[in-house]
Parts: sequence; C-alpha cells; structure tokens
Amino acid sequence: MNASPVIRKTRADLQVVPNFSDYDAEQRRFSWDAAARELAKEPGGGINIAFQAVDRHCVAGLRDKPALRFLARGAAARSISYGELAALTNRFCNALRCLGIGKGDRVFILAARIPELYIALLGSLKNGAVVSPLFSAFGPEPIATRVNLGAASVLVTTDTLFARKIAQWRDSMPGLKHVLLVADDGGTTAVPGTLDFATLMASAAQTCTYEATSAEDMALLHFTSGTTGTPKGAVHVHGAAVTHWVTGRYALDLHPDDLYWCTADPGWVTGTSYGVIAPLLHGVTSVVDREEFDAERWYSILQDEGVSVWYTAPTAIRMLMRAGADIAKRYTFAHLRFVASVGEPLNPEAVWWGKDVLGLPIHDNWWQTETGGIMIANTPAFDIKPGSMGRPLPGVEAAIVRRRDDGTVQIVSEPGTQGELALKRGWPSMFRGYLGNEERYRKCFAGDWYLTGDLALRDADGYYWFVGRADDVIKSAGHLIGPFEVESALMEHPAVAEAAVIGKPDPVVGETIKAFVSLNRGFEPDETLRMTLLGHARKRLGAAVAPKEIAFVAQLPHTRSGKIMRRLLKARELGQAEGDTSTLEAGS
Repeated sequence: MNASPVIRKTRADLQVVPNFSDYDAEQRRFSWDAAARELAKEPGGGINIAFQAVDRHCVAGLRDKPALRFLARGAAARSISYGELAALTNRFCNALRCLGIGKGDRVFILAARIPELYIALLGSLKNGAVVSPLFSAFGPEPIATRVNLGAASVLVTTDTLFARKIAQWRDSMPGLKHVLLVADDGGTTAVPGTLDFATLMASAAQTCTYEATSAEDMALLHFTSGTTGTPKGAVHVHGAAVTHWVTGRYALDLHPDDLYWCTADPGWVTGTSYGVIAPLLHGVTSVVDREEFDAERWYSILQDEGVSVWYTAPTAIRMLMRAGADIAKRYTFAHLRFVASVGEPLNPEAVWWGKDVLGLPIHDNWWQTETGGIMIANTPAFDIKPGSMGRPLPGVEAAIVRRRDDGTVQIVSEPGTQGELALKRGWPSMFRGYLGNEERYRKCFAGDWYLTGDLALRDADGYYWFVGRADDVIKSAGHLIGPFEVESALMEHPAVAEAAVIGKPDPVVGETIKAFVSLNRGFEPDETLRMTLLGHARKRLGAAVAPKEIAFVAQLPHTRSGKIMRRLLKARELGQAEGDTSTLEAGS
C-alpha cells in the first residue's frame, strides 16, 4: 500500500477536461444568482425541480435520450427516456389532481428502487406537492411515525409492502387520505381501501401544466434521526435545484455523455439529491439497480453498463474491500473515470484501495441532510489528501468556529486547530426548518453561521479534516480525541475490515477509549490478534490516544444509509437507553 500522504493529480489522470480546475479563480467568479441563470427560465416563473430535471430537456434535444436505466435480477433492463419520463410524470401529476391533491399537500413514497418511485417523486413535485421518500426496509412503526409527523395525504407503496407493513397500522394514520398501490407482479391491485396505481396512471392525461412554484416553496421533506426522541423532518425547497446542479457540475464532474450510478436509495437524502435530481438536471443517464449490495453484481454493473461516474458510500467501499481484490480483478472498468463517496468519513486506506484495485482513488466529500447538497469535496482536478473531506465548493463559505457563552461564535483562523465546522448562510439547498420544531431549528444557527455539530480542522492548504460528531468526541486526560483518527489507524492493519470507537467513563482520566472491530476474512478473533491490534494502535497513535480495550464483533451497527452508529455502541456498553433506532440496519 502506497504510504504517501498525498495523491498527486496530473493531466494523465483525467479522461475528460474537468468542470472545475482553477480553485481560486472559480471561487472568486462564482455567484449563486449566476448559477441559477444556468437553468431554464420557466414559463410560469419561479423554479420547479421536476420541470428543470425533466421537461426542459425535452425542448433541448434530449427527448429520446435515456434518463433512467433500471436493473433488477431476473428481469430485462428497462430504460426510460426523458420524453417518456415527462409523459409519465405528467400522468401522475394529473392523477394527484383528480384526487384533490395540490400544492403543499404531502406525498410519501415507500417502495424499492422501481420506476414508479421515480415517477411518483417527480410527478408530485411537478404538481407542487411536497415529497417524502421513505426507505422500504423501515418497519411499520417508523413508517407510521413519519407519515403522521409529516401530515401525509398520500402514500404510494407496493401491494407487498402494504400487506406487510401498512395494512394493520392503517388506522394509526388517520390523516392519510389515499393509499396508491403498485402491483409487484406488474399488473393491477384490488385491495379494499386503496387505489390502483396503474389504473390511475392509465386514466390520466399525459399532458399537463406543471405547478409554478417559487424558489422558497417547500418541495422535499427528509427525516433524520436524533440521539433521542422522534425523527426530525428537515424541510427543503424547490430552489435547492440550483445547489444540486452546481454540485453535480463541480463535485461529481458530470458531463453530458456520462453514464452515472448512485448506489444510495432515494429513501435517504443522498439517493434523492444525487440519485434522482442532480443527474437529471445535467441531462445524463443514470443506472438504477433494484438489488441490495453484492460485490460481484456491483463489479459487473460497473463493467457491463459502462459506468463513468460512480457515487457510493464508505460502508459499501469497505464491504468491497472485505470481499477481496481478487473479485475485482475478474472485471475491467474501461469507462470508469471518477469515483466519489459520502455518508461516513472515508478512511485513508479506502482511498488508496480504490487507486490500487479500481485504478482510481476514491474522492470523499462532506454534507448533511440539513445542507441538502455537497458542501466540501475532493474533486477530479485536484490533489487528494487521503482522510480529508476536501475543500469547500464554489459558493460555500466554511469556517472552524468555537461557540461563545453569549450564543455567538469565534472563528478559528489558526490552521490545524480543532473546532466546530460552520457554514455561512446563503446556499440554496440549506434546510428551511425542522417540521414543527422552530426552536430546534434556531439553535442550529449563530447569526449568519449554520453550526453543523461536526468537529473538524482545516489545514494550511485549506483542506478540511473530520474529527467526529461533537457528541462522539472522547475527552481523555485532557485530550480531545476524534473517533475517526483512531478508527482509521486500526483500519491500516490488514486484519481490520471496520472499526468504531467510543469513550467509557473513567474516574481518573475522564474517559478511556474502547474499540469495536470487525475482521477481514482469514483472521480469527483471538487474544493474540487483540494484543497485536492494541500494539499497532499504540505504535501508530501513542499511548494517550490508542484504545485501551478492543472488542471483536461480527458486524458494527449501521444506519440503513451506511453510517456507523457509535452512540448505539456506547448506549449498549453503558446500559443506557438506545434512543431512536428506527434507521438501524436489520441485524445490527
């Protein structure tokens, strides 16, 4: 494994001329107003995400270009062109209007990655309705909680999911007016108290006038779990499309001829922002795979579909690493030119693994449900510092701050100094509130600064480095220790597939560090390996920062979007309440 701290980029590393190649000049030139003018001027004024993502391409020569290419095991691939997508979303928009669903009403979608999910999402936005996609693996109670919190009027789901997760809970969702069912066998349904999706679509006209929405009209509702209590509903607006277009250009380097694959499910903000909206805004073709993770399947998709830009999660990368490089060697990735990752900080080992095994380094980036879009990124033209989340994108002003007792913040200018990552207000996809919780929303800001709750530092070159969530940082013998640093050091050992660390209360030093480790194939969780890993961490980090305990686990608890749930490990270790676990991956 190459131990160089920086991956240097040369012109030979770039298969196409990147959209973003002069950092300082682009930062000076950029304005959000100018970026908004890059999108089409809408007949009704304002901005509507669905019009910009679909309809405008139909008058720009892309009507016959594939927009979405759906893959599923045991079925032929199905491509939907921009023209077909426009007609299908028109039909769904009209179907909603026939049901009396209009601007501002909430449409929730619970489905696997099937065409109807994308049609309903975009058709609802075209109608001016507010959309909340839900992850199909949610259990009945988390679904009902979100439907009720979001005051849903319509739920779009499949007949199988309805029978398993909704039917017995239907009475607990009294505000839900309509349930629209997609038949899993491709036919029609006749379930009492529901409406058949296919029948509604067939009877609806395929032309319509979309709802003229303003940049500040509510468009999307994404739920994010806190450490306790009920999920928080982050409100996003139609103007967020400008951020999605900009970040698709700068952070993902989308070009017209790209074949793009985002592995995230639309039930998570990444899957909506970058699995649906951003690629469509750029008029590219997106691969959508219905199946869950499988190393050989993923490699075959990259090869056989000719994917050029791939956006995935660190957990998925670590699972590929765990499967072994020999599997990857059976495939070639002739078209792949850019790989990016988000969801958890990407360990340096994974960045180098991409370069060694895929032939391309993996470019980490950072954002949150609340930011609505990528804020800080490693982009194709620039050097990568493995372990860093990169530099702020054009239009994003970031800083390291410390909170004062009076509610203001002090900006930390000294490079290498740890503090809270903050962003200056002004980017279009910034969330506009937590649904029904204005007080909690106000606490996220200090003047013009959005306080992310993430601890980080900025180096002398302007690269940002994640330290940990403020709640996860460990305080030991006067040291503030970020879990990511310790986890990354453990992952440098060939035995370690994944690691997560927590702080345990200690009467002498405040907290001691305990690590939970899952192993790569071929390694046994015995006492000899435990002592080897403790010694490796001590040599790598020093005695003050290295873990004092290591526990071997078959797998770490993850959210279904791929984030390691350190707080859950800590709660279990200390016998505390686990808090909101509705997003917990099955079996964790």
